[in-house]
Amino acid sequence: MFVAALRVHLHFPEAGSLKAKRSELNSVKAHLRQRHGVSDAEVEHHDRWQRSTLAVAVAERSERAAGERVDGVVRALDARFPQGVRVESRLTSWDDLDALG
Repeated sequence: MFVAALRVHLHFPEAGSLKAKRSELNSVKAHLRQRHGVSDAEVEHHDRWQRSTLAVAVAERSERAAGERVDGVVRALDARFPQGVRVESRLTSWDDLDALG
């Protein structure tokens, strides 16, 4: 089993309030869950109008499949945020994680 963790830094230049940001962010999160089958949570910038950081998790049975899923998420975010999005990712196997503990 392989897992990937992504940290996604988003910018919402049109948001003029927390309510506006939350509306757009909820749409992004729903799209990621429904179309890409990932888990996500906002982990930073809860009180900022135009910024958000998401944690996104992917689990697959092969390294190739996990990498493809991550690539799909990044492409979707790039398309939705043409002004730019920054994604950091880590991909590892369950065995590697097991060796750490």
